[in-house]
Amino acid sequence: MFLTTVIGRGHSGTRSMSHTLTASGVYMGQPQNKSGDLLPPEDMYEACRVMGKYIEYKGGLEWDFSKLHTMPIDPAFTRLIESFLSDVLSSNAENKGWKIPETTLVYPWIIRMFPEIKYVFWVRDPRDCIINGHLTDDLSDFGIKCDKTDDIRLSRAISWKYQQDIVKASPKPNEYINIRFEDMVFNQDETLAKLEKFYGIPMAKIEMRRDSVGRYKTDSETHMYEFFKPNMAELGYELEPEWK
Repeated sequence: MFLTTVIGRGHSGTRSMSHTLTASGVYMGQPQNKSGDLLPPEDMYEACRVMGKYIEYKGGLEWDFSKLHTMPIDPAFTRLIESFLSDVLSSNAENKGWKIPETTLVYPWIIRMFPEIKYVFWVRDPRDCIINGHLTDDLSDFGIKCDKTDDIRLSRAISWKYQQDIVKASPKPNEYINIRFEDMVFNQDETLAKLEKFYGIPMAKIEMRRDSVGRYKTDSETHMYEFFKPNMAELGYELEPEWK
């Protein structure tokens, strides 16, 4: 019996994990959209804004998240998250969870509210991830201070880095696994075996599209930034020769 959540920036392929869990008999809440996001999202969005005001912006591409790990959690945040998760938390399902990308923005307080649940951190090559837009592209919409830019690709890139940083800066939960979208596409059987060990249940196999990987190679706009390089190296993504 477990409770789980999937974190990761929007367009990281988190829908494939949500759909895999659903197909494996895990209750992922109702209603959902086609991406497997739990709805309605407004309480989660507001929870992001509540927590965002406690994050110290240091300028450039740096934030200090340390206060979030020790200060009392704002009661308004707790109320909003419990409201957002009301269907999941009240369910009698043996195994249950939720997915919505904005969970990543409040990850430090989610792990404090739910320290014993299972966390899947879903990542994708940023060069593919920022080709498409997502609500979290502009961090300021969620109460997070940052330098504003009219360059939408740069804004998405900053959001990708920020969401990597907030996860890395948080204490790792006891039940945590990191999964790359590309591994789910090209090595699904091996990846599902890891997830079966993590969850302790058989994992269903869903259709994965190979053409969803490497789309940046035919993209004519900016999709690579110097500040991607440290995280890409950690995640095992190879750089093109001109970026090495």
